[in-house]
Amino acid sequence: MDRLRPRNREVFSGFTNAEIEKMKNFLKEPKGVTWGREFYQKLAGSFNRSTGRAGKPVIKWTEIEGWFQARLQDLPQVPNSELMVPKCKEDVMQDPSELEFEAKSSKDGAWYDVEAFLAHRFLSTGEAEVHVRFVGFGAEEDEWINIKSSVRQRSIPLENTECSNLNVGDSVLCFQERRDQAIYFDAQIVEIQRRMHDIRGCRCLILIRYDHDNSEERVRLRRLCRRAKY
Repeated sequence: MDRLRPRNREVFSGFTNAEIEKMKNFLKEPKGVTWGREFYQKLAGSFNRSTGRAGKPVIKWTEIEGWFQARLQDLPQVPNSELMVPKCKEDVMQDPSELEFEAKSSKDGAWYDVEAFLAHRFLSTGEAEVHVRFVGFGAEEDEWINIKSSVRQRSIPLENTECSNLNVGDSVLCFQERRDQAIYFDAQIVEIQRRMHDIRGCRCLILIRYDHDNSEERVRLRRLCRRAKY
């Protein structure tokens, strides 16, 4: 199958609202369904025979193909992964580049590694969502996630030598450890107490403020991850 055409390809803009709505419904198909030439030709025939197209230009199947491809390019393409890799742990980890994305759960506001994007859809508002499976969780925990606000490149655990690069006001991902849970939340650095390193590594104390509830906590560097830059 050919790769999607460049995003700057001119897209036909003469579809009626009813035709756009019908095409959007196809984008909600599960498991990332793809379509071929026969599908586009049948859909073009259906549109051209409808009363809503009376007096309007005939639609070519390639114009419908272009509409679908332009929107599919806005969806992240991520390979499935069987890895279950913890972040910010002291044990040996596999290459973090093998897990490229993380998504924020609407259930608790925490960020989790993405194992796979299962499907995609467009809402009536035009916003795109992906159906996400999180690493280490089963299908019962799958969620529809807003691409723009809740999907991003995977944050990377900070190394012992990287504490010198941190500054007050930096945005980080922090591993919050509680009696009943241990999950990742976005946070801001409020204060840094720099200390000499020893055989255990970085001994600096970093005061962070969690974005979701404004609570503060002093943590070690090993609990922080660097947010990916765009």
